[in-house]
Amino acid sequence: MVEKVLERMQICHRKKHFPQQLSAGQQQRVAIARAVVANPKLILADEPTGNLDSKNGLEVMNLLTELNHEGTTIVMVTHSMHDSEFAHRVINLFDGQVITEEVKRQMSELMPE
Repeated sequence: MVEKVLERMQICHRKKHFPQQLSAGQQQRVAIARAVVANPKLILADEPTGNLDSKNGLEVMNLLTELNHEGTTIVMVTHSMHDSEFAHRVINLFDGQVITEEVKRQMSELMPE
């Protein structure tokens, strides 16, 4: 199971390395792999691309999108408008209060017929 997850995250070749030997993108993929190996129904992602360059950030967002399409609920906190575009629902907060809420796509639109 772990081997499959590492392959999916494209880090299998780095499985014997210590964290300090990994790039920021690889470390982020390791964090996602650790969560995914337990096959969770929910992943809480706090600024999942915050310390990544745009290429690695896109890879992480694509991985989270794949997991979501497979049925995992992703709750993401981000300051990135770009990353929020991946979401089906966006809730904007200010000082702990809901300012706006936007539902971009209903789950029924995402399910194959």
